[in-house]
Amino acid sequence: MAESEQPEGTPPEETPQGDAGKVEYSVSGGLAQRLARGNISIAFTSYQSGLLYFVGRNAKGGINVHQAAMPKPMGLCRDGENGLTMTAGFQIMRFENVLEPDQRINDFFDACYVPRRVHVTGNLDAHDVGLDADGRVIFVNTRYNCLATTSTRHSFEMVWRPDFISALVDEDRCHLNGLAMQDGKPRYVTAVSRSDTIDGWRDRRADGGIVIDVDSGEIICTGLSMPHSPRLHNDTLWLLNSGTGELGVVTRNGDGEGRFEPRAFCPGFLRGLAFRGNFAFVGLSKPRYKRFEGLALDQKLQDADSEPWCGVQVIDLNTGACVDWFRIDGAVGELYDLEIIEGRASPMAVPPHSAEAANLITVAS
Repeated sequence: MAESEQPEGTPPEETPQGDAGKVEYSVSGGLAQRLARGNISIAFTSYQSGLLYFVGRNAKGGINVHQAAMPKPMGLCRDGENGLTMTAGFQIMRFENVLEPDQRINDFFDACYVPRRVHVTGNLDAHDVGLDADGRVIFVNTRYNCLATTSTRHSFEMVWRPDFISALVDEDRCHLNGLAMQDGKPRYVTAVSRSDTIDGWRDRRADGGIVIDVDSGEIICTGLSMPHSPRLHNDTLWLLNSGTGELGVVTRNGDGEGRFEPRAFCPGFLRGLAFRGNFAFVGLSKPRYKRFEGLALDQKLQDADSEPWCGVQVIDLNTGACVDWFRIDGAVGELYDLEIIEGRASPMAVPPHSAEAANLITVAS
């Protein structure tokens, strides 16, 4: 066996940075090699555990997992070459990698993401996040059913809201959640329904989900089940139809009306999607309760004689097959968002309210 391989099911090395209860990790035999070939690592969030995770490589050619405690980490996006922006509880955080390419922390970590800007928004249940062409943070303000940006005076400034939402009020009516950016602008959003009454989306989880074109305001795809994580890749709109466990694309006819075409089934409630070449990195979660009641995913799992996963699966877009994976078992069962870190083998992050944040001082050279 080559040195860079890690046998399937082997637990990775773990760098503990928080207490999420008893958790076990396992990985596919080819994941470390895949990360090495692409010179990438994976970051993902879990509001359930309160951790920001980095899955990278260790000195032996295997997998290392770093965890950093965060307040309800949710949406995550790359911010330039060295930054990450994350929605976190009642805050939006911007992290900066403070290491030069030839620098290491503890002779191991080749990226160290430190929170350099923390914007207090109040509890908006912010979900996906992106950056526009001017570097403004654009985030999904789920409690107020809109896209928003930060404000120097107020909790937020509304950027856009769906036409069917009649007022800017503190009522999660449609459960707006997902955001796809294009050319520095918000282009598509997902919502669990088009409801205009408080909590109305909960009665529409099975087939009320929609995709909205932000430019036109038109609903371009309907009949979805709790859609999440719309992303544009190779000029194609991809999303996760979470209530069915499917990764797929939205195709539009000449009239602009779209339909969802499944490309792969993953055994879990899907949230968090990123692409690298011809592969999709998909986040999977277990059910919050014992069953996915009222969702097609429940029956699909039974038909496949499968239990739901928590973790990340790498899907070959040509075949729809899972070619590598990272799995979490135990106390952590829910992930939210996922991002790929380019050019870094072993990244870490510093929690905002920690001794590390207080004592790690960097100075421009």
